[in-house]
Amino acid sequence: MHQLSLEDGLHIPHYELRIFGARIFVQQWITVVASEREKVEEEYSCLSYFSHNQDPVLVLRSIVSAKITLNRSTMLHNVAFACVLSLVLGQELLQNPHMESTHNWDCRGFTCHVINTHHSGSHAIKASGRRADWQGVSQYVHVVPGTTYNTSAWVHLVNDAPGFMYQTVKLVFTINFVDGSHRLETVAMNRLVNVAEGWIQIRGFFTVPHNAKPSTTFTVRGPAHAINFIVDDASVQPLSEWMNWRQDTDTSITKLRKSPININVATAGNIDKNEVQIKITQLKKSFPFGMAINADEYDHGEPKYQAFVNKHFNWAVTKNALKWKATEHKQGHYRYERALKPIRTLRSHGIKVRGHNIVWATAKHVPTWVKPMYGDTLRQAVTKRVTDVVTRTKHLVEHWDIINENVHGYFFRDHVNKSNYNVDIFRLAHQTAPNIKMFLNDFAVVSRGTSTGTYLTQALKFKAAGVGLYGVGVQCHFKTKELPSPTILKARLDTIAEAGLPVWVTELSISVDDEHERAKRFDTVLRVLYSHPAVEGIMFWGFWGPIHGEGERAGLISGHEFRLNAAGQRVLDLFENQWMTKETHTLSQSGN
Repeated sequence: MHQLSLEDGLHIPHYELRIFGARIFVQQWITVVASEREKVEEEYSCLSYFSHNQDPVLVLRSIVSAKITLNRSTMLHNVAFACVLSLVLGQELLQNPHMESTHNWDCRGFTCHVINTHHSGSHAIKASGRRADWQGVSQYVHVVPGTTYNTSAWVHLVNDAPGFMYQTVKLVFTINFVDGSHRLETVAMNRLVNVAEGWIQIRGFFTVPHNAKPSTTFTVRGPAHAINFIVDDASVQPLSEWMNWRQDTDTSITKLRKSPININVATAGNIDKNEVQIKITQLKKSFPFGMAINADEYDHGEPKYQAFVNKHFNWAVTKNALKWKATEHKQGHYRYERALKPIRTLRSHGIKVRGHNIVWATAKHVPTWVKPMYGDTLRQAVTKRVTDVVTRTKHLVEHWDIINENVHGYFFRDHVNKSNYNVDIFRLAHQTAPNIKMFLNDFAVVSRGTSTGTYLTQALKFKAAGVGLYGVGVQCHFKTKELPSPTILKARLDTIAEAGLPVWVTELSISVDDEHERAKRFDTVLRVLYSHPAVEGIMFWGFWGPIHGEGERAGLISGHEFRLNAAGQRVLDLFENQWMTKETHTLSQSGN
């Protein structure tokens, strides 16, 4: 037991602390009265710079010392300990999170009451009589600026809306900034919620801006105001910072991506073992590192383009050439050779190929002639597309992305008017070529996180349906001003990995003007991805700046002079130096 006292000799008799690793238990708690709340918020925010101290005892000593310097009031001592406790691993910020009553939950402007229908425990809270979509069950919470939180809630709709197959449910934080402004931050959403789906968990991660006040409101909201819904088991908990991520990823890479080999050497008795060297040089990669190609450029464009792909990658995917728009731009007019010719060339160089994609769920990516179709007419067109493209390629590709961006697009489901029609498409593709590994593929699940929890829910649904789902594809287009931290990247991957399926990074790109910063970001992202036990393959989404979808700011190769830039050098150093075996041993080092 540690007993702390203030530097000037004053003691805090109300607190006894027990330290178990990084967890702090407080035996007694003094609640800050409501009348002091605004003053507490202003003083409390100044403690955020202690949030990354690794030693909990030092954290406490630093905070207490700082608070005495600022103000010796008892109220501020309470706030100081509130700050520490919000950083403790596993500390739940919400009061009454299991919703066994309405206590601590705000249902301003509508009705909330406790019902026996529940996700766990004995009760849950039902929201009804809402007058606006934005109204939801909320709670006022204290957070620490700069800290990341794991948030979630279980939701069950009571009724559906006529004419709508699904509703959208969100987890939203109201952020108040020190300059007096505020904004709403949607940290997680699921657009595929209806009564038939039953209980659905909405979950995501939220990093509090450094210039935010610690006062915020957590709200479960989103469905149309005519929809009544039930909420249970909500949670807001600080996410432990991955302090040793670089060391941990190196350890994991060694464990996951390396295997021992035994070499037996027989020598004559007069041979000096110190003079015999064994040199081991790995010539090919086993782990799939792949590249998305422009089919035309690879087939008959810049020769250096094809040579770069053939030399450095063991997997490939055509960016656009196999998509429905490209292979059947006009109904009944097929153009497959543009894709199949480069695929055959790739295979002749020992490069395996992913198929991308059979159908694209967002309306703007559907062929123009398909858009007016509904019902059975659309079903027939989709059936023909699936069976045709899968049959033509079943001896050429190893994978297929079946329904691209199914979390974000609803064209086929809506036009056929069947909520599970996408499952039917998946089943048909699998039945057409059972030996091809079939994938979901979506964005905003790792590089961003609003749909991470939804993607997990969808993967579990398709897995349970038994329609041949092999793995989940995560696109990983990093376009934001700042790269998500390794802590958040791993947390999102961990979430998706809960499906118990292989994860493929299908479309990795990093867009930033400075090639050296791009190199640094690739280094971080690749280490996190390659070290994760669920990740089975990593595909880049282009490499040559002049024809990259994001331009030069995303390239590994710059300009028409085909210059390997800093980002490209870093990537190849990882793939072909740091993560390839090149070792020399003398025979006398037997056993090493």
